[in-house]
Amino acid sequence: MPDRPAKHSLTLHGHRTSVSLEDEFWEALREVAQAEGRPVAALAAEIDAARPPQMGLASAIRLHLLRHFRNKARTSARGSGGPSAV
Repeated sequence: MPDRPAKHSLTLHGHRTSVSLEDEFWEALREVAQAEGRPVAALAAEIDAARPPQMGLASAIRLHLLRHFRNKARTSARGSGGPSAV
């Protein structure tokens, strides 16, 4: 059974907010922030600032992470000589 979203509080642009994401997305957000050498709140604030006004923060984070890991997979596939079979 898939995880249900869990609410977490963050301080973005000087104010507290909460966002609900599944544990896997929280782990991925922490992983990306750590790889970039910055706090999760800083990465979330960047995502928040770049999202369209009609998009919720949780959706923006999920899409950011999807793009991040897709780009990472493409880079890895190019380095290995081409796309890998799935």
